[in-house]
Amino acid sequence: MTETAEDIVRRAAAAFNAGRRGEAKNLCERGLRQTPGEPMLRQLLAAVLFANGEIAPARAQIEASVAGRPDHAAARLLAARIARTDKDFDAALAHLDAAIALAPQREAFVEKARTLDQAGLTPQAREAWQAIQNVIPDHQEAAARLGRFAFEDGDLASAATQLARATVGDAPASVWFDLGLVRQDQRDYAGAAIAYRKAIALKPDHAEAALNLGIVLQEAGDLDAAMTAYAKAYRLRSDMFGSIAMALTSSPHGRLWLDEETLRGSLGG
Repeated sequence: MTETAEDIVRRAAAAFNAGRRGEAKNLCERGLRQTPGEPMLRQLLAAVLFANGEIAPARAQIEASVAGRPDHAAARLLAARIARTDKDFDAALAHLDAAIALAPQREAFVEKARTLDQAGLTPQAREAWQAIQNVIPDHQEAAARLGRFAFEDGDLASAATQLARATVGDAPASVWFDLGLVRQDQRDYAGAAIAYRKAIALKPDHAEAALNLGIVLQEAGDLDAAMTAYAKAYRLRSDMFGSIAMALTSSPHGRLWLDEETLRGSLGG
């Protein structure tokens, strides 16, 4: 008995959800040979291709799916994500506006805020993230982005409050790093060190966090610990040597070095 398009979609979706992308792709392609242009199959094939990093073919499939089902909110949302990855922000926003009109769900509003952010439309992005936080006060990503905006505006108090909210739970290294920057500017060196150490624990190759950890430890008067942090930063990125040397010689808590090679040697170089 010939499988229906719905049968193939179910099998392909199960394979995709189980991580068997090759099988899912083959099933979708086989289904499309049997039922050319079937929007469900095109949408699922687009999802598989997108997961594989095949952006151009994924976009072709999802646009064809949307053309066949323009009022399908989930297809619009996927189309927006793929277009945003392709840096076609106008298309992404158009799909998101359509998705929100069809089904005004949280996911679509978050995707729109992300898209505005990545498109560099800062006032609109800020407004979108604030609207999300107004409805969902504990939304971690909204707090992280609003904290970053406040930091860039020089509003350290608001930035510290927002970023502290954003670090509740499983926050990424980037959020802890931003919190470290804010606390460092506030001259809260102990708090900044905690944030930078957390960023490094989450992302061991975070050279900038290691460098800044060294700076705040040095400012706090713990030069031995600062040198350990500087050594880590230098091992990760040798081009940070100039920044390390400047930090060591420009602070009252630093040290003077007779020559560059001696300093490199102390950093493990």
